[in-house]
Amino acid sequence: MLTPHPRRLISTVAVATALLAAIPAAASAAAPEPANRVELTKMTGRWYEVARTPNAMQKACEAATADWTRAGAGYSVIQTCRRGAPDGPKKEWKASATPVDPVKNAKFKLSFFGGVMNQEYWILDHGADDGWLIMGTPGGNYVWLLSKAPQLSAAVRSQAIARIRQLGYDTSKLEFPQQVR
Repeated sequence: MLTPHPRRLISTVAVATALLAAIPAAASAAAPEPANRVELTKMTGRWYEVARTPNAMQKACEAATADWTRAGAGYSVIQTCRRGAPDGPKKEWKASATPVDPVKNAKFKLSFFGGVMNQEYWILDHGADDGWLIMGTPGGNYVWLLSKAPQLSAAVRSQAIARIRQLGYDTSKLEFPQQVR
Protein backbone atom coordinates (compact mmCIF):
# COMPACT_ATOMS: atom_id res chain seq x y z
CA MET A 1 0.00 0.00 0.00
CA LEU A 2 1.29 3.43 -0.90
CA THR A 3 1.37 6.05 1.81
CA PRO A 4 0.66 9.58 0.54
CA HIS A 5 3.32 12.18 1.00
CA PRO A 6 2.56 14.27 4.15
CA ARG A 7 2.26 17.49 2.14
CA ARG A 8 -0.15 15.86 -0.31
CA LEU A 9 -2.18 14.45 2.59
CA ILE A 10 -2.36 17.89 4.25
CA SER A 11 -3.34 19.45 0.93
CA THR A 12 -6.08 16.86 0.36
CA VAL A 13 -7.45 17.33 3.87
CA ALA A 14 -7.42 21.13 3.42
CA VAL A 15 -9.34 20.91 0.14
CA ALA A 16 -11.88 18.46 1.63
CA THR A 17 -12.35 20.72 4.66
CA ALA A 18 -12.88 23.76 2.42
CA LEU A 19 -15.46 21.89 0.35
CA LEU A 20 -17.31 20.71 3.44
CA ALA A 21 -17.25 24.24 4.87
CA ALA A 22 -18.77 25.54 1.64
CA ILE A 23 -21.82 23.29 1.91
CA PRO A 24 -23.59 25.34 4.62
CA ALA A 25 -22.79 28.53 2.69
CA ALA A 26 -24.38 27.12 -0.45
CA ALA A 27 -27.43 25.99 1.48
CA SER A 28 -27.87 29.45 2.98
CA ALA A 29 -27.96 30.90 -0.53
CA ALA A 30 -31.35 29.25 -1.07
CA ALA A 31 -34.41 31.46 -1.05
CA PRO A 32 -35.84 32.18 2.38
CA GLU A 33 -39.19 30.68 3.29
CA PRO A 34 -42.18 32.86 2.35
CA ALA A 35 -42.89 35.48 5.02
CA ASN A 36 -46.65 35.93 4.76
CA ARG A 37 -49.75 34.01 3.84
CA VAL A 38 -51.10 34.75 0.36
CA GLU A 39 -54.82 35.16 -0.24
CA LEU A 40 -55.23 33.14 -3.44
CA THR A 41 -58.02 35.35 -4.79
CA LYS A 42 -55.53 38.23 -4.93
CA MET A 43 -53.27 36.34 -7.32
CA THR A 44 -55.72 36.71 -10.19
CA GLY A 45 -55.33 39.45 -12.74
CA ARG A 46 -52.39 41.07 -14.42
CA TRP A 47 -49.00 41.45 -12.71
CA TYR A 48 -46.40 43.81 -14.18
CA GLU A 49 -42.71 43.08 -13.87
CA VAL A 50 -40.89 45.89 -12.09
CA ALA A 51 -37.51 44.21 -11.52
CA ARG A 52 -35.83 40.84 -12.01
CA THR A 53 -32.51 39.08 -11.83
CA PRO A 54 -31.15 38.37 -15.31
CA ASN A 55 -32.20 35.05 -16.84
CA ALA A 56 -31.90 33.49 -20.29
CA MET A 57 -35.65 33.27 -20.94
CA GLN A 58 -36.13 37.00 -20.44
CA LYS A 59 -33.07 38.36 -22.22
CA ALA A 60 -34.00 41.73 -23.80
CA CYS A 61 -37.51 41.36 -22.38
CA GLU A 62 -39.42 44.60 -21.85
CA ALA A 63 -43.02 45.29 -20.76
CA ALA A 64 -43.26 41.85 -19.15
CA THR A 65 -46.57 40.83 -17.62
CA ALA A 66 -48.10 37.71 -16.11
CA ASP A 67 -51.86 37.18 -16.33
CA TRP A 68 -53.21 34.81 -13.67
CA THR A 69 -56.69 33.33 -14.24
CA ARG A 70 -58.34 30.88 -11.85
CA ALA A 71 -58.57 27.40 -13.42
CA GLY A 72 -59.99 24.68 -11.17
CA ALA A 73 -57.77 24.22 -8.10
CA GLY A 74 -55.00 26.27 -9.71
CA TYR A 75 -54.38 28.94 -12.30
CA SER A 76 -53.75 29.43 -15.96
CA VAL A 77 -50.82 31.82 -16.40
CA ILE A 78 -49.83 33.65 -19.55
CA GLN A 79 -46.49 35.42 -19.34
CA THR A 80 -45.89 38.03 -22.01
CA CYS A 81 -42.73 39.83 -23.00
CA ARG A 82 -41.85 42.35 -25.69
CA ARG A 83 -38.42 41.84 -27.21
CA GLY A 84 -36.12 44.85 -27.11
CA ALA A 85 -38.72 47.56 -26.41
CA PRO A 86 -42.19 47.95 -24.86
CA ASP A 87 -43.66 47.87 -28.37
CA GLY A 88 -41.32 45.16 -29.70
CA PRO A 89 -42.29 41.71 -30.97
CA LYS A 90 -44.51 39.83 -28.53
CA LYS A 91 -43.42 36.55 -26.96
CA GLU A 92 -45.73 34.44 -24.75
CA TRP A 93 -45.27 31.50 -22.42
CA LYS A 94 -48.30 29.62 -21.15
CA ALA A 95 -48.24 27.75 -17.87
CA SER A 96 -50.48 26.14 -15.33
CA ALA A 97 -49.87 27.02 -11.69
CA THR A 98 -50.81 24.85 -8.74
CA PRO A 99 -50.45 25.91 -5.11
CA VAL A 100 -48.24 23.41 -3.26
CA ASP A 101 -48.27 25.05 0.18
CA PRO A 102 -51.75 24.91 1.76
CA VAL A 103 -50.59 26.64 4.95
CA LYS A 104 -49.35 29.93 3.44
CA ASN A 105 -50.47 29.50 -0.20
CA ALA A 106 -47.14 31.07 -1.12
CA LYS A 107 -45.52 28.26 -3.12
CA PHE A 108 -46.62 27.39 -6.64
CA LYS A 109 -45.55 24.75 -9.13
CA LEU A 110 -45.69 26.13 -12.65
CA SER A 111 -45.77 23.72 -15.57
CA PHE A 112 -44.70 25.07 -18.96
CA PHE A 113 -44.96 23.56 -22.44
CA GLY A 114 -47.63 21.03 -21.42
CA GLY A 115 -45.67 19.82 -18.40
CA VAL A 116 -42.33 19.38 -20.19
CA MET A 117 -40.75 21.96 -17.88
CA ASN A 118 -41.75 22.43 -14.22
CA GLN A 119 -40.49 25.02 -11.76
CA GLU A 120 -41.53 26.06 -8.29
CA TYR A 121 -41.93 29.76 -7.57
CA TRP A 122 -42.31 31.17 -4.07
CA ILE A 123 -43.98 34.41 -3.08
CA LEU A 124 -41.35 35.52 -0.58
CA ASP A 125 -43.21 38.62 0.56
CA HIS A 126 -45.88 41.06 -0.55
CA GLY A 127 -47.01 44.58 0.26
CA ALA A 128 -49.61 45.15 2.95
CA ASP A 129 -52.08 46.31 0.29
CA ASP A 130 -51.09 43.40 -1.98
CA GLY A 131 -50.14 45.87 -4.71
CA TRP A 132 -46.72 44.25 -5.12
CA LEU A 133 -45.05 40.94 -4.46
CA ILE A 134 -41.58 39.44 -4.46
CA MET A 135 -41.37 36.07 -6.18
CA GLY A 136 -38.30 33.84 -6.26
CA THR A 137 -37.14 30.36 -7.12
CA PRO A 138 -36.44 28.01 -4.19
CA GLY A 139 -32.75 27.77 -5.05
CA GLY A 140 -32.37 31.51 -4.54
CA ASN A 141 -31.07 32.01 -8.10
CA TYR A 142 -33.82 34.26 -9.39
CA VAL A 143 -36.11 36.92 -7.97
CA TRP A 144 -38.82 39.15 -9.44
CA LEU A 145 -40.62 42.22 -8.15
CA LEU A 146 -44.15 42.28 -9.56
CA SER A 147 -46.85 44.92 -9.24
CA LYS A 148 -50.57 45.20 -9.95
CA ALA A 149 -49.86 48.57 -11.59
CA PRO A 150 -47.44 49.20 -14.49
CA GLN A 151 -45.42 51.55 -12.26
CA LEU A 152 -44.75 51.65 -8.53
CA SER A 153 -44.30 54.95 -6.76
CA ALA A 154 -40.65 55.73 -6.00
CA ALA A 155 -41.24 55.21 -2.25
CA VAL A 156 -42.96 51.82 -2.64
CA ARG A 157 -40.38 50.68 -5.19
CA SER A 158 -37.55 51.61 -2.79
CA GLN A 159 -39.29 49.78 0.05
CA ALA A 160 -39.75 46.63 -2.06
CA ILE A 161 -36.15 46.68 -3.30
CA ALA A 162 -34.94 47.12 0.29
CA ARG A 163 -36.99 44.05 1.19
CA ILE A 164 -35.38 42.08 -1.67
CA ARG A 165 -31.98 43.06 -0.22
CA GLN A 166 -33.11 41.95 3.28
CA LEU A 167 -34.08 38.59 1.78
CA GLY A 168 -30.44 38.13 0.76
CA TYR A 169 -30.45 39.04 -2.91
CA ASP A 170 -27.81 41.24 -4.53
CA THR A 171 -29.99 44.13 -5.71
CA SER A 172 -27.13 45.60 -7.77
CA LYS A 173 -27.81 42.76 -10.24
CA LEU A 174 -31.48 43.62 -10.73
CA GLU A 175 -32.75 44.62 -14.17
CA PHE A 176 -35.59 47.12 -14.42
CA PRO A 177 -37.48 46.43 -17.64
CA GLN A 178 -39.45 49.22 -19.25
CA GLN A 179 -43.22 49.06 -18.93
CA VAL A 180 -45.85 50.59 -21.13
CA ARG A 181 -46.79 53.95 -19.60
